[in-house]
Amino acid sequence: MKFKHVLLLALLCATLHSCQILSNKKYKALLATQDSLRNRTVSLEDQVAKLQADTARLHRQIADLKGNIDALNGKIADQNAKYADLDKKYTDLNSTYNTTTSKVSQLSSDLQKREARLKEVEEILRKRDEATNALKEKLQAALLGFQEKGLTVDIRNGKVYVSLTDKLLFPSGSITIDEKGKAALKQLAVVLNKETDINISVEGHTDNKKVVSLGQIKDNWDLSVLRATSVTRYLTEVENVAPERLTATGKGQYQPIDTGTTADALAKNRRIEIVLSPKLDELYNLISK
Repeated sequence: MKFKHVLLLALLCATLHSCQILSNKKYKALLATQDSLRNRTVSLEDQVAKLQADTARLHRQIADLKGNIDALNGKIADQNAKYADLDKKYTDLNSTYNTTTSKVSQLSSDLQKREARLKEVEEILRKRDEATNALKEKLQAALLGFQEKGLTVDIRNGKVYVSLTDKLLFPSGSITIDEKGKAALKQLAVVLNKETDINISVEGHTDNKKVVSLGQIKDNWDLSVLRATSVTRYLTEVENVAPERLTATGKGQYQPIDTGTTADALAKNRRIEIVLSPKLDELYNLISK
């Protein structure tokens, strides 16, 4: 039942209850009141309709806001997940960075130590080269008179090589040193006895011609070894070079300095090489650390 009908019914009941006969003036006043109430009812009904429309609109807005909030909450959850993933990656990267930094620091320390050792090695090698060059100059000066008779002095791989052709030391096919050979070795021994910090290797070399009719000497191996030991014995027993400094080896025909087949090439290959190398105990100790 509408609100205006209620008001009319209430008015009618009040009129009947009074049991009074209304005058024309009161009747008109009552009608005026009724019209006023009707207008107010219409106004109130309009307000109610408007409020209901506003309420419906607000409900829709609330629903939209809830949807937006849910969407934002979803985005926040995604962002939180991404943040957690980035935080984990950052932690991993930071751990990797710290590990890498530690390794770099260790490598840098190792590099500095190696550079220091390298400088030490370079200094030792520089001293070795200086000693080798000085030794070569002393030998060249001491053996100057024999350099036109088949003796040469040169440096190879940080070592001094004194090369003596077989004709300077031995008669043909012999292992016995002749007088001119002894003279050359005597001059060499003077330098060797003064330069005690060098190792000495006496190497015998032959050409590739087969040994014939040399008694106990079977081949070029034998000939090269026996000639090397002959020189070694002379240096130690006659010239008093300390025997612990010397090594005698036979190379046979297998390390020629001239691969030609001429008589001159074969003569170059028949030689005794005395190899002198400065002792490098300091270097070996450094390397073995």
